[in-house]
Amino acid sequence: MQHKSIDGLHVVCVHGAGAGGWEWGIWARTLNVRGFGVIAPDLMPAAAGVVATQFADYRKQVLAWCSATTAPPVLVGASLGGLLALSVAAEIRPAALILVNPVPPLGVAGGLVRTWPALVAWSRTRSRAGTRGSIPDADDAARMYAYRRWRDESGAVLNAAQRGIAIDVPTCRMLVLASADDRDVPCATTRALAGLLGADFEKIAGASHVGPLLGRSAPTVASRVCDWLAALPSPGADLTAP
Repeated sequence: MQHKSIDGLHVVCVHGAGAGGWEWGIWARTLNVRGFGVIAPDLMPAAAGVVATQFADYRKQVLAWCSATTAPPVLVGASLGGLLALSVAAEIRPAALILVNPVPPLGVAGGLVRTWPALVAWSRTRSRAGTRGSIPDADDAARMYAYRRWRDESGAVLNAAQRGIAIDVPTCRMLVLASADDRDVPCATTRALAGLLGADFEKIAGASHVGPLLGRSAPTVASRVCDWLAALPSPGADLTAP
């Protein structure tokens, strides 16, 4: 997606497992219209392949994206991308941090618990019915868009995230969004994380795990995020002040 600077402020979006930068399309358009620059790259597997990819490989990429901006970015992450964003935030010192149904870090229990195989072959095992079940709050066009784009994921990354990633609590302003109908990361877990972080918290009624990005509520949620960002102090101001 196009990287453009608006008053020195950039928004860096980190996607979830098995997805890509494409899942931020609605948010990117809304943010662009409201005057924010957006980048939403794809997380890339390690040179040795998807199975060899580790959480640290993805983390390095997020650090690189943020370091490439000309000013501290607004860092946004969803699901696994939320955990990745949270894991780098204390180091990056972003202008603000926004988490959407993030996989919880170490010390916050409540996410979906399972053991993943070395290769999570979502590109080959995907189905229209499965996509419909994962995004029940999306329309048929959005479901088909996602169905055609699901990709394989590293089991090592997912297992590491599930075991828990230690994080340092960032000092920037934070907004945490939780879907009321999330079956992967319960709303109560995300609320608990927001409390731990001292973040603003908002619950999205009727939304699934991916719904805030791809569901019918996505345009409204993206607009709400723009309102929250617009209310922050201007770039260069002290965003750590109460």
